Amino acid sequence: MRVDLNVPVKDGKILDDFRVQRALPTIKFLREKKAKKIILISHLGRPLAEDKNKPEFSLEPVAFYLENLLKQKIYFFRSASPELQRGEPALTRRGRPALTRRGKEEIGPELRKKIEDLPDGSIIFLENIRFYKGEEENDRNFAKELAKMADFFVNEAFAVSHRKIASLCAITEFLPSYIGILFDEEIANLDRIIQNPQEPLVIILGGAKIKDKLPVIKKFLDKADYILLGGAMANTVLKINGFSIGKSLYDEAAFDQAKNLGSKKAELILPGDFAVLDKHNQKQARELGEITENDKIMDIGPVARDTFCQIISKAKTIFWNGPMGKFEDERFANGTNKISEAIIENITAFSVIGGGETIASLKIKNQKSKIKDNANIFFSTGGGATLKYLAGEPLPGLVALETKN
Repeated sequence: MRVDLNVPVKDGKILDDFRVQRALPTIKFLREKKAKKIILISHLGRPLAEDKNKPEFSLEPVAFYLENLLKQKIYFFRSASPELQRGEPALTRRGRPALTRRGKEEIGPELRKKIEDLPDGSIIFLENIRFYKGEEENDRNFAKELAKMADFFVNEAFAVSHRKIASLCAITEFLPSYIGILFDEEIANLDRIIQNPQEPLVIILGGAKIKDKLPVIKKFLDKADYILLGGAMANTVLKINGFSIGKSLYDEAAFDQAKNLGSKKAELILPGDFAVLDKHNQKQARELGEITENDKIMDIGPVARDTFCQIISKAKTIFWNGPMGKFEDERFANGTNKISEAIIENITAFSVIGGGETIASLKIKNQKSKIKDNANIFFSTGGGATLKYLAGEPLPGLVALETKN
């Protein structure tokens, strides 16, 4: 089972378990159906070849965390990385071994034999799959070695299925292959945005990753009723149209793509006022046309917030990806917080919220209790995968499943 447990880890501690929690239903389903063994494959970060021995790229803390959630022993197999061998496992607060570490074999016959010898019902967790060169190259021979460990393959890694990699794509050549419970939910809910959405349809895009979001804008210019832009997304479009944005973040490489964003239907709305940092690093309010060469846009202003929220309150279908500003700094979190509050309070609309920063902003604001009152919100685990699917681009991981079946 390929999962995406690429979560933030610091000093061996999981900082955000959103993706871990979302993988649990499929793991539990397989366990309840008496799967003989469950072998979990994931990645963590983007390690280079020389990073293979660095503990910060090891999935061991994630395996330990998952073990505590499932209340079942996890057999963790490290790759052949001497620096990751830490001797005897530490004891948990319950007084039992944190993990059962099982050697340092590369993927191959020795590892298969050790997995075969484990008792029925075991859950096995392999070390960071990106430690292996064949993964990123979608190497057929590497995928074949992976496939020899199992009888069936389940793709429960929607968030990384926009990448053509061995543990998602080539592996389907060698095993009966299935879509995971969460993956299926992701596609079903995103299709509600794409296929005959209830109107008004509002698309909200912010954040710093501009390149992946421009195709979504172009795809929905003739589908959405409103497209609201904030963050570096808005800065880039404003810059192209001749407005001064001072020292604000923007993407010059996206200029060609971002030109001529005209439409037959959607009203593309940009903020007209902002919270900025001036040359003295002080927060200031600025309207469009007043931004000096030393100002740095950090958030949308109160007029833009109110305008965006009024539109959101009347929406029937909403998609949101990307914060409105530097939400980690409470001085510049108002725009993002107001957007999230407006979406949560619109209990009649169907909403999809996605992107790592967007989900993180909700946790900082601690919107948990309010979110429980709105059953019409779907939280997507995907960032790039979600955007590519909405833009109509093929996801290699999904294509591989469709081709197989």
